[in-house]
Amino acid sequence: MKAEYVNAFYLATREVFQLMLDLDTEKGSLQVVEAIVSSKDASVLLGVTGDIRGTILFCFPKAMTLEMVKIMAGMQMDEIDSFVSSALGEVANIIGGNALTQLSQKSYICDIAPPQIFVGQYTSSSMNNEKALLLTLKSSIGEFDVIIYLKERA
Repeated sequence: MKAEYVNAFYLATREVFQLMLDLDTEKGSLQVVEAIVSSKDASVLLGVTGDIRGTILFCFPKAMTLEMVKIMAGMQMDEIDSFVSSALGEVANIIGGNALTQLSQKSYICDIAPPQIFVGQYTSSSMNNEKALLLTLKSSIGEFDVIIYLKERA
């Protein structure tokens, strides 16, 4: 997987968190994983199609998810309901759109599928023994993971 794919999603995530949530993020660990697995409470899956294909999974703990919605909507929420899920999906959608805009400047033509939101643990085994990158990001309201599985269209 090319560094420019990972960097596009990392930079887009940092920018969106700064602009939408007024939160700084910093890189935590980066590791190679065998499958797309979330051990967090809320996850958003984005599919990528076009010159680059694959999936991006954003994984958030419950407390961080609820705090993000409080910052964005000014509402105190106690559970990850449909409103919270929708807000989380929109954040991921904006990150995906921004990342693909950056990649388009490098002549990649891609699109994202509508986000799929999962509450609870999520596992995907459809990677055909390929590897993904798990990037942990830290903010003042919590730590979250971005799992990136992208490859160029054959």
